[in-house]
Amino acid sequence: MKKVEQKKAKKREKKNFRKAMEKELREHRSSFIVFYILRAMVIVSLVRQIMLGSYESAFFCILTLLLLYLPSWVQVKLRIELPPPLEITILCFIFAAEILGEVNAFYVVVPNWDTMLHTLNGFLAAAVGFSMVLLLNDDERLTFDLSPFFLALVSFCFSMTIGVLWEFFEFGMDWFFHTDMQKDTVIHAIYTVALDPTFSNKVVAVPDIQDVVVNGKSLGLGGYLDIGLLDTMKDLFVNFIGAVVFSVTGFFYARSKGAKKTPAQSFVPSKKSAEQDYLRQVQEESGTGEGPEKKP
Repeated sequence: MKKVEQKKAKKREKKNFRKAMEKELREHRSSFIVFYILRAMVIVSLVRQIMLGSYESAFFCILTLLLLYLPSWVQVKLRIELPPPLEITILCFIFAAEILGEVNAFYVVVPNWDTMLHTLNGFLAAAVGFSMVLLLNDDERLTFDLSPFFLALVSFCFSMTIGVLWEFFEFGMDWFFHTDMQKDTVIHAIYTVALDPTFSNKVVAVPDIQDVVVNGKSLGLGGYLDIGLLDTMKDLFVNFIGAVVFSVTGFFYARSKGAKKTPAQSFVPSKKSAEQDYLRQVQEESGTGEGPEKKP
């Protein structure tokens, strides 16, 4: 009997969560319109990739469909409110990275597409770090007087840590699975101590490289093929720029305690109010609310 009751309870929980998700998706008209348009475009792309027999791209489309629900899932599950500008930016970032970047090869055919996304990622990651400190500190039992500089520093460090971990992931994929996530760069000069015949740590320059021959065959690239170092450093640098931009605006936002309007204000989540907590509302309507509000 207990197992049957547990199964029924789980079904009710899932049903309540789905209802809360539906309400969450429609809470803000602007973000819902963006979500609806992007979802429709992903579905069209999914059908097209299946018809073309490109199942790897079809997988990216399915993954994107799931990720588009992530902002709403986080809001319902963690009971936090994402401002519409932040939610729309996250949705567009997911679409740009997966559908445009991977499925439509924008990473290859569009100059600086990867650079743009890494810069935006640095900004968003800093916003997440900033918000985590604010939300975790928003507890009467654990309240500390955090300085604006500390908040800005944490958001910056969090963003850079995420950027570094992502580069570790790219390197791991390239090393173990022979992908090319760290895109190679054609360069025309090498400066290395490896070619020093005296073994005295002197730098040997090989300038004006026009071609490289591998196993007797010319690569035809017009230079030497770097193996991803420049791409990694560029990604970290633009991540740094995005992190700095948010951290600076976040500093002024925190110093004014939210009174002064800065770009950070549109990207800082907050705890849900009773009117915005759709999961609790659905639970109360179905008689499965938590705590003292639970109906008999």
